Formats: sequence, structure tokens, C-alpha cells
Amino acid sequence: MTADLPLMTPPMKRSVTIDGHRTSVSLEDPFWSALGQAARARHVTRAVLIGKIDHARPPEVGLATAIRLFVLADLQKAARSGQIG
Repeated sequence: MTADLPLMTPPMKRSVTIDGHRTSVSLEDPFWSALGQAARARHVTRAVLIGKIDHARPPEVGLATAIRLFVLADLQKAARSGQIG
């Protein structure tokens, strides 16, 4: 039996500005895209949403991990509410 896997891409480094400070985060394309969709749904820019995630994450959790976990939780919430199938 073969696994039904999506197209896999390596993480790509992306530059963002959080509170006026430039930083970079390495994310795979599907997470970056889903983060953009989440930002649009909230009527904010991707950078603003990343800033909110950054401020809410515990210090021992890296920014890229926090973003991935946010995206996962956001998609799970949408699936439970019937917004995605």
C-alpha cells in the first residue's frame, strides 16, 4: 500500500518584519500558502498574523513550529465547522 502524500517541498526561507525587526522563517510552500489564506480570512497581512503568532508562542517553541501548529489548528477548526471537507 502506498501513502497518499501531497507534493513535498523543502522549507524555504522567507523574510518578514515583526515589530519593525527583520527576521526570517523557513516554511514549506503549503504552510506559507495556508498562512496567507488565514491572514486574508482575518483581514490582516501575513506579517501581522506572524507577529501575533510570535507574541503568543512560548519561548521554547520556534517561530516556524508555532506557525505550522497555528495553520494545523486553523485547518482543523475549519474542518470541524464544515468550512472545508
